Amino acid sequence: MRQIKMKIKIGTRGSKLALWQSNFIAAEIVKNNPNIEVELVKVQTQGDKILDAPLAKIGGKGLFTKELELQLLSGKIDIAVHSLKDVPTELDEKFKIAVIARRENPFDAFVSNKFSNFDELPQGAIVGTSSLRRAAQILILRPDLTIKNLRGNVDTRLKKLDAGEFDAVILAAAGLKRLGYDSRINQTLTQIIPAAGQGAIAVEIRADDSKTFDAIKFLNDYETCAEVKVERDFLQVVGGGCQIPVGIFAEVDGDKIFARAVIASLDGKNFVKDTAVDTIENLDNFGKNFAEKLLANGGREILGIMT
Repeated sequence: MRQIKMKIKIGTRGSKLALWQSNFIAAEIVKNNPNIEVELVKVQTQGDKILDAPLAKIGGKGLFTKELELQLLSGKIDIAVHSLKDVPTELDEKFKIAVIARRENPFDAFVSNKFSNFDELPQGAIVGTSSLRRAAQILILRPDLTIKNLRGNVDTRLKKLDAGEFDAVILAAAGLKRLGYDSRINQTLTQIIPAAGQGAIAVEIRADDSKTFDAIKFLNDYETCAEVKVERDFLQVVGGGCQIPVGIFAEVDGDKIFARAVIASLDGKNFVKDTAVDTIENLDNFGKNFAEKLLANGGREILGIMT
């Protein structure tokens, strides 16, 4: 009989996707050290409670993390598992992101029961998304389309599509793949720049909890950590969250990092888009410098229009 030397309580939202992510982290921890016992603790966040309004109108990113952080602070959980794209770029000093696991497909997916790809959508077709970033980039590509707000978990969104409320919906490919809905993906929309950290799982702990950190740090993926550092540094400088249509994607290739980004107005009529490349040696400054470049080339004016 194995002797349990440590127990880790994992805080998670209750959605199927959140539970998949938390169970994945739990399984990896136990596989790495069978003497650790794990327990999942479900926590309902503000973002889970309010489902009838766009995220941008009810507060943005902290909606999915604040309650989990309160549970961390109280000691009721030892780690909180998040989709990294939901985590604010600035954390309270009491917490830290201890782990960023290797990410799944970072792009958005086109899902439709009527059309095989994005270009087939007819004029005026109704496209569902809860993301201002997605909506703005869709309108940049196809200003003739109609965007309709779509909230809820993955299953709820797919049910609304199947009920005929939308001609197509745009969802994160990572969530669909993790839940076994690969077959629902008609097209991976690489032309739409993802959200910072999209597809990556983050594990948050109390900043002073070195014991838990030592137990889970093996989960960190070097390339993913480098990529999302660029993305989150960019986002921090731009100041973008759910309230502003900002997309940023970085990719490591050998000793180089390639990135592309967009800052857009809500209607997609005004936008600035660019690409950049640098070496891993300049990782600490790459995202910030790229953000300053886009702001100087028109991004600041676009953001000014919306504030």
